[in-house]
Amino acid sequence: MTSETTNPEAVRQKVREGYGAIARQGGSCCGPAKSCCGGGNAEAVATAVGYDEAELAALPDGANMGLSCGNPTAIAELQPGEVVLDLGSGGGFDVFIAARKVGPTGKAIGVDMTADMLAKARKNAMTFKEKSGLDNVEFRLGEIEHLPLADSSVDVIISNCVINLSPDKPQVWREMFRVLKPGGRVAVSDLALLQPIPPNVAEMVEALVGCIAGAVLVEETERMAREAGLDNITLTEKQGYVEALTDWKDPLFKKVLENLPPGAKMSDFVISLYVIAKKPLA
Repeated sequence: MTSETTNPEAVRQKVREGYGAIARQGGSCCGPAKSCCGGGNAEAVATAVGYDEAELAALPDGANMGLSCGNPTAIAELQPGEVVLDLGSGGGFDVFIAARKVGPTGKAIGVDMTADMLAKARKNAMTFKEKSGLDNVEFRLGEIEHLPLADSSVDVIISNCVINLSPDKPQVWREMFRVLKPGGRVAVSDLALLQPIPPNVAEMVEALVGCIAGAVLVEETERMAREAGLDNITLTEKQGYVEALTDWKDPLFKKVLENLPPGAKMSDFVISLYVIAKKPLA
């Protein structure tokens, strides 16, 4: 019998439910923390993974929900006039930061499969336009395995702690390759595994929505990107994020910790990973 954490449609439904709850209530899918993948303080999460105060201050209220495990806009080297796509854009956090970097001649597009998140992002977009004077953001409803974009239509793809949630990660990487222009690039922050997590943890729905059970080994991430056709792949492991979640006493991570082998730490299994890659020109 297929479990909730291995059936693709069941996985998508659990993710929709968890992140829909965050969008509607600002609370956790699993407890009182502010997010499924982040700690209880959204600003603390963002600061811990590399966002600066000026970026955070310029965001619409509620765009930052503490769902980050890195800062892909910091490694994307965004340029004015570029079209940038954010996979799993949530309330628009990275889209709004990217939109300022690409400027009025560029465009920032967010794709999310959760209707409640999309509604929140579109509401935030009105505030962003008023605060920035920019009208260069767009949010589309869709699954990252089936992106609602044309072939070779974007310069840069970013994503922040989302790909691990997909039940078909190789298809996500193939879609990224498809929509990138030749010479386009990927800048992704995600959670990855240093070693396989115990089966009892992998079966926990809480771990799934918390970005753990769906994570794959670091080398698997590189393999999927390469097999999709990307090259110039660079992987950078970022220390400290998982330890910070433990320090913040996130209830989800506390429950997962209780199910790890005695003496084991979350950081023995999970790490924040930056992935940079390019689509060949030819």
